[in-house]
Amino acid sequence: MTTSPITRLSAALAAAALGVGLSTVSALASAGPAAAAGVGYVRLAHLSPDTPPVDVYLSSVSAPGEPQKFPAVPYGVVSKYLPVPVGTYSVAMRNVGASAASPPVLSQQVVVAENGAYTVAGVGRFADLGLRVLTDDLALPAAGRAKVRIVQASARAPVLDVSVAGGAAIANGVAFATTTDYREVNPGQWTLQLKPVGAANATTRSCTIAAGSVYSVLVLDNRSGGLSVEVRIDARSGESMPLGGVDTGRGGTAGGSGPVALLGSLATAVVVAGLALGLLAYRRRRTTAESR
Repeated sequence: MTTSPITRLSAALAAAALGVGLSTVSALASAGPAAAAGVGYVRLAHLSPDTPPVDVYLSSVSAPGEPQKFPAVPYGVVSKYLPVPVGTYSVAMRNVGASAASPPVLSQQVVVAENGAYTVAGVGRFADLGLRVLTDDLALPAAGRAKVRIVQASARAPVLDVSVAGGAAIANGVAFATTTDYREVNPGQWTLQLKPVGAANATTRSCTIAAGSVYSVLVLDNRSGGLSVEVRIDARSGESMPLGGVDTGRGGTAGGSGPVALLGSLATAVVVAGLALGLLAYRRRRTTAESR
């Protein structure tokens, strides 16, 4: 019996999807003790105002393999949290375009615990640039409350007071290249006031702080002068994992090999297999009907 091109294509799709599914299941099964032990979360940040863009690499020390690369990350960028198996990781910064095998400008290790969340940030001025690991407290606030912290990355404001217009102070005397602890606050429509100590005027920024959410408020040097403010949602009620910040692009997430990427491949395989099998069944029913 001669098979039609559609039938042959359907069979090929089904076989390919099954092969992908089996290889994905095999990869999940052999992901190793570190992956089976649990997942933590890491995000990367460039918070040095006079440091040019850098290539940032994240690689596992516990289970060496191909590192994830974030190319040409500029000042003020914070990645989303990346789910990774528990273990020890190395974060390395290199000049843009430098070989991945070249010595890094800076490197720092971070030990990722199960359900832990960490921000690895390049901080300070270029002359004394350093990588700092922040352990992020993303436990949700009490009912009807929010959590906020200040990430002070503005060299123009060596020491800064942060408050809400007509309300309480959020943090006083926040030094450049430091980060405050999270504190619980009342949610609402805020007008943030950021005032360098000793300055006559404050920078203001309107933002909505929602109950049940956790925020990082980034204070940055504005390219045109003065200060700029970025409000990042780190976590919020109803989400199954931390959020983080602005993604650095495909360079950091494309081609990932962690549990999330493997599960995504498995889901894709199941969908493709279902479509292929459905097409096969439809073709057989149509052939049977035409032969009657």
